[in-house]
Amino acid sequence: MSIEGLISIKSNYGPEETMERLEAAIKATGMTVFARIDHAAAAAAAGMKLRPTNLLIFGSAKGGTPLMQTVQTIGIDLPLKALIWQDEAGATWISYNDLIWLAKRHKAETKSKAAIHAMLIALDAVASTATTARVAPN
Repeated sequence: MSIEGLISIKSNYGPEETMERLEAAIKATGMTVFARIDHAAAAAAAGMKLRPTNLLIFGSAKGGTPLMQTVQTIGIDLPLKALIWQDEAGATWISYNDLIWLAKRHKAETKSKAAIHAMLIALDAVASTATTARVAPN
C-alpha cells in the first residue's frame, strides 16, 4: 500500500491493543495525547458499518512550535495524528503523515531540518513500539 505522504506500518496486534500500546509509547516520550476519535463507533451511531478505525491526536509544543515559528501554515497539520485501522483481511495498521512530506508541502524542509528530523525519529519510534513485539534479552 502506497499513498504519497503517508507511512503505514503493519501491527503484530489487534486494533485495540495497538492503540493502547501507541498511546502508552507516546506518553512515555512526554508527548501529550489530545484526543482519541473512534470513527467506527461514529459510523455505528449513524447506522453504518466500518471496520475498526481510530484516530489518535498527539504532540508536543517543544516539537511543533519550532516548525510553526519557521512556517506557520504547518500548524494545519499539527498536532500529529496516527490512524489505527483494520483492513479487509483483518490486519491492523498504523498510518501517519510523513513529516518530510509535510515539510515539503509547507516549504519548510530546509528551514526546519533539525526539528523535522527529531520529530520523525520520535514518531517512528512510538509507531515501532506500538506494532512490534518486544524481544526478550538472552
